[in-house]
This record gives sequence, C-alpha cells and structure tokens, in this order.
Amino acid sequence: VPKKMRWQMGEQVRGLDSQAESRQQLLQDVADFLRRKAEVEQEYSRGLEKLSERFSAKIRGSKEHQNFRKDQNLPSPLNCWYTILNQTRQASRDHGALSEIYTGHLALRLVHISEDVGRLARKSKEMEQQMQDELLKAISELQMAMKSYQTYRIDCLNAEAKLREAERQEEKRGGGRHSDPGGSPGGAGLDKAPRRTSLKKVERLLEKRQSKFMESKLKCAKARNDYLLSLHAANAAISNYYVRDVADLLDCFDLGFHLSLGKVLRTYLAAESRAQAAWQQGLCTIEGAIDALDPLGDKSRLMEANPAAYCPPLCFDYQPHEGDEVSEVRAEGPLRNELVSRFQHLQSRLNAITLETDEVNKTLKATLQSLVDLLAAEEPEALDAFQGCQSTESLKSTGSDAGGKQALAKRRANQQETESFYIMKFKEYLSGRSIQTKLQAKHDQMKEAIEKGENVGSRLPVWALPQSQRVRRSRPPSCCHHKLFGGDLQAFLESSGQAVPLVVESCIRFINLHGLQHEGIFRVPGSQAQVSEIRNAFEKGEDPLGDGYMHHDLDSVAGVLKLYFRGLEKPLFPSDIVPELLATAQLESSAERISHLRALLSQLPPAVLVVLRYLFAFLNHLSHYSDENMMDPHNLAVCFGPTLVTVPAGQDAVSVQPHINEVVKCLIVHHEAIFPGTSQLPGPQYEKVMALAEEEYWYEGAMGRGWLLVLCLLALPECDSQSETVPRSVSAVQHEERFTPQRVGPVGWRRGERGNNRGLVPPIVLPDREWQLARVKRNC
Repeated sequence: VPKKMRWQMGEQVRGLDSQAESRQQLLQDVADFLRRKAEVEQEYSRGLEKLSERFSAKIRGSKEHQNFRKDQNLPSPLNCWYTILNQTRQASRDHGALSEIYTGHLALRLVHISEDVGRLARKSKEMEQQMQDELLKAISELQMAMKSYQTYRIDCLNAEAKLREAERQEEKRGGGRHSDPGGSPGGAGLDKAPRRTSLKKVERLLEKRQSKFMESKLKCAKARNDYLLSLHAANAAISNYYVRDVADLLDCFDLGFHLSLGKVLRTYLAAESRAQAAWQQGLCTIEGAIDALDPLGDKSRLMEANPAAYCPPLCFDYQPHEGDEVSEVRAEGPLRNELVSRFQHLQSRLNAITLETDEVNKTLKATLQSLVDLLAAEEPEALDAFQGCQSTESLKSTGSDAGGKQALAKRRANQQETESFYIMKFKEYLSGRSIQTKLQAKHDQMKEAIEKGENVGSRLPVWALPQSQRVRRSRPPSCCHHKLFGGDLQAFLESSGQAVPLVVESCIRFINLHGLQHEGIFRVPGSQAQVSEIRNAFEKGEDPLGDGYMHHDLDSVAGVLKLYFRGLEKPLFPSDIVPELLATAQLESSAERISHLRALLSQLPPAVLVVLRYLFAFLNHLSHYSDENMMDPHNLAVCFGPTLVTVPAGQDAVSVQPHINEVVKCLIVHHEAIFPGTSQLPGPQYEKVMALAEEEYWYEGAMGRGWLLVLCLLALPECDSQSETVPRSVSAVQHEERFTPQRVGPVGWRRGERGNNRGLVPPIVLPDREWQLARVKRNC
C-alpha cells in the first residue's frame, strides 16, 4: 500500500478526532458561557463585557480561528458563536428567567449534544477505519493476484523454453537422418530400429512439452485476468472511498450537530427576545447567523482546507511481468465460456446488490428525514419559565415541572433509537455501495472483453463442431479395503496411497473451474439424487466430475464435499483437542490465535494435516470472490464449522457453535500462517488457477471447439494438395474416440467416423493468406 495513502487514511482519522475535540470544546465553552452569564446577570454591562472579551480572546488564539481568518470563510457554527459574543458585549441587563433557562434547559441540552457528538464521532471513526480496512483488503487481494499472475507467467516462460529446446532437438535429429546418404545398406539396416525408437521418444517428449506449454499459457491467462479484474476493482474501490465514502462519513459525523446546536441557540434567542425587546435588532443578527448553519458548506470548507488528506490518490497501473504484452482481460478461445458464465453470474449478483442498495438507500433517506424531524421539533417546555408571575418563587416552581422533563426524556429516547437505526442502515449502505462499485468495475471489464472476443470469434474461419457426448472414464479398481464415505480418513489415505482423497480433490477442482462465483455455494443445498449419484460413483473408484459442467450442478458437488467430511468416522479435528480449539476463540490477539492453532494442528497426523491444508487453502481462495458469491470467511465458517468440528458431549451446541465458527473463520483467513509449508510438510497444495484438460476443452462450447479445430488443422503434417487423405494427428492417435480429420482439398475438410456417427461438416473456406499462415505454423 502506498505510503501516501496510509498517511491520508491516518490524517482522515485524526481529522475526525480533531473535529470532535473542537466541537466538544465549542460546546463546553457555550455551556460555560451560559453558566457564567447566569451568575453575573445582576452585574449588567461590566460583567457581560468581561465575559464576552474572555471567550473572544480564547477563540482568537485557537488554531481553527487562525486557519479560517485569512479568507474570513468561517464554519457556520463558529460564525454563530462570534455573532453571539458580539451581541453579548451590548447586553446590560437580564432577568431571573434567563438565569434559570441558562442553567437549566440549555445546559442539559448542551450536555446531550456533547454526548451525541462524542458518540457519533466514535461510530464514524469506527466506520471509517472499517472502510479503510476493506480498502486495504482490496489492495492486498490485488497484490496477491499480481503475485499469482507473476508466478504463472514465469511457469509459462519456462514451459515455452523447454518446448523450444525439444523442437531444436527434433530438428537436429531430423537433420542427422540425411547426413549419411551414401552409407552401406548393411549399416543402415542395423541402425534403423534404434533410430526409430529415438525418434518416437523425441516425438513423445515434444508432445508432452507442447501440452505443458499450452496448459501453462492458459493458467497464465487466467491469472492475468484475475489480476486485471482485481486491479480495476481496487481502483474502483479507492475512487469510491475517496469520492463518496469520505464525504458521506463526514455527513454521518455531522449528523444532527448543526440542528441540535441551532435549536439550543434558537431557545437562547427566544429567551433574549422576551427579556429584552430593545435588543431585537442585535438578536436578528444572531438569527441570521443561525439560519446560515450549513452542514454541506462546512463540509466543503473542511475538505478544501485539508486537500492533502482528502484528495484521491492516483489509480494503480497495470504492471506486466517478464515481457507480457497483454494488458487487458481476454475472452478468446477456451477462456470465453468461463468468462461468459462468470459474467452472467456477476451480472445477476450486480442486479441484486443494486436493487438491495437502492432499497437500503430509500430506507436511509426516510430514516434521516425522521431523525431531522425529531431534532428540529419544537420544545415548548423550554420557555415555560416566562409563563405566569415573574417572581422568583413562581419561576422556580415552573422550572421544576416534572412533565417537561419526562417529555424531553421521551424525545431523547426516540432520537437515540432512530439514530441507532440510521447508523445501522448507513453502514449497510456503505458496504453495499462498495461491493456494487467493485462488481460494476469487473462487469464493465468482462463485458468489453466478451464483446471483443465475439468480434474476434466472428472472423475466425472455423466451423463449430457439433456437441458430442463424453464417455465417463472410471479409475482402476482400488485395492484398499477402507470405506471412502463414513470411513477412517487416515486409514484410507495409507491404504489407497492418495495424498488427498479423490473426492476432495475432484470436488474442489470442479468448484474452482465452474463455481468460484456461484452465489450461495456451500450454503444452498443441492439435489439429493445427484448427491447420491456422485457419492456412489466415488465409492466405485470413478471420478464422476470429469465429464464436464453440464452433468452436475454446483450445489450438489458442494454438498458431496461437505457430506464426505461430515460423515468421516473420525472427525478431522479429534474430540480431545476441541476444548483447546474453543479456548482459541477467547484469545483477543490474532497473533495469539495463529500461534495457538499452529501448535494444536501440529498434534494431528501429517496425512490429515495435508488434507486440512488443501481444504482451507481452497476456502480462503473461495472467500476472495465474496463480492460475487456472497460467501465471505464468516459465512463459509458457518457452513463448515458443524461439518468439521463436533460439539463436545454435554455442552450446549447453541452456545458453543459460534466459538467453533470463529475458529474455522480464523483458519480460513490465516491459513498460510497457520498451516506448515511444503518444506515442512510435503504434500500437494491447492492451486488457485486451474485449467481444464485438453480433452475437456474439446467439449466446452462452439467457440472452444472451433479453436481446437484450428489447432488440429495446424498440427497436421504437410501433404500434397492432390492427396485425398492425410494421417491422423497426434491427438487423434492418442484418443481413438475423437474425429479423424480428412483433407478434401486446399479449401475444405470433412469429418471422419466417430463410433457409429457419420456425416460431413461443410467445408471451411480458408483464404490463401490464412492457408499459407497455417502451413508456416505447421512447419514451425
């Protein structure tokens, strides 16, 4: 996080504190002023002049007065205070009614206002710090996305270097085959078999590295997309915070202060008017100053006076890594279907959060109006001291009327209740608007990328292959004799040789590829029939989630994952360490919690700890998409707390479960600091960016199939234009169930046989330039 931004955030918090202190001091001065004035009422002119001079001198020496004195653009509350002091210099007499009013009602109201200012300042500061924490979290997620992108970019470059090295080796060996054209027939016959074997090895090596390079390139593209989306979301969050949130927080801090102070001063004005009609002209000046109380104007003056603290910083720039020239979100090829699906989920979530935020905003405005009405309501009992006889005894009895105090207490209670509701809705509105801003930034980037992808796809000379059904491939029968669901995890891992159970790895991979943005993942129950079907397939040793996205819904897959952990014979967290886990929730410091959990987890078997590390790394990654899937660490902990940890016997589940959920939340948020790394605990680690296998992309949609057809065409060996049939590609040799491409001419292709399906695909017209480009790429 830039130092300037941190400095700005600190200045904003200190600015709120300074404003609160200034207002508290202002209210204290007013209260002191009224008390002193009540004491010196009988001294008339001399006493009032001294009093006015005392507070005028005090204000002239204040820092706030020095800041605004140059341009005479004083804040409206301070301007009112100046007007009152000037009028006080001319005051020469007063009445006993004024003494009671000053020391009674107005003093109590000033105490209430002071309490309101302190409470609102504290709550506004808490909200400002929370919004700053969310902003820092968005920046932290941006940094994490950038690191992931850099890592996968390096992997892509390494894979490409290895591929080029393999191609050079093949070219050298290809050149060696023609280096001895005059050799003896006998010698050629002896070296023929080893040379073929060597050539096959080189071809297999080249094919393997080609596949690794394509996978690394795809992962790099996905990581880059996540980085760019996080980049735009972070910039949008920063702009939203500095442009709107800061101003709204200042409005929240100002809530009711000007109205309350104005009401006190109006009461003061009414008392002075009744006591001394001769000073009506001077009091009209005070009334004009009170009418000029301007919350918006004061807010503008405050922000203009401190531009260094409230000026939005510069936006983050995209930082390409290791020569990467792509600087925008891409939606071509196999990335398109995933991005379109994510765009649809995000659009639905954006519409919902927009509607929800609008409704909250309407409620907020109505509540604000109610609060304003309460603050601006007249208080007739404030001037009851002037009713009836003006004797001292009568004034005392009138001022001590219990009915007026009860009415004031009732209005006070209503005001605090309405204020609390307003603060709650205001906090909800700020949070919703922040999420809406980030989602809108991602939505715009995705929409632009998809539109560009459509334009690129419409220019591709590719005929989309028909949708074909995949055949589920079962795994070899397991030789282990331990149950998968409802069994002992450690015994199963030792028997099967799997570091992470297939059901866990496959379900997490499926959700990573298709459901990171799925709203309510792990919270919405799936189909019981599909859950049973998937479970039975895993029990048979098959991987039912390898046959594509359309066959299973995400909620059912998530339900299978929770069902597996919930049904283990021995819970992941044994019952003997559960009391220590509950004690962790009582610790205040995050560092203490992390240290305590790290020590507790070290008692678990390494095999179980590997599975836990894999699971919580996935849950942490899933929580990064909480703006879209609404599953933040707290919601995920609520879903997985009862699944992973069993409430000890004899304890109340209702009271214990929140502590368990808090521990699970801590494991999700701080999983990197709690779980040991691969150097300390060898084993598989969860990958944030996963890619479909090559055969899975073949069935991922029309655009994806078109891209693979182009790659298949480019991979075919060069042949004579008059030839009728060309050999099958390497992919066709490896996968018998695929199409066998056949050459009909220089401009078209037809489909071969696949199972019992036969048919022709209309010819693909390739312009001369594209055909030559395809031949050049194929030869390279």
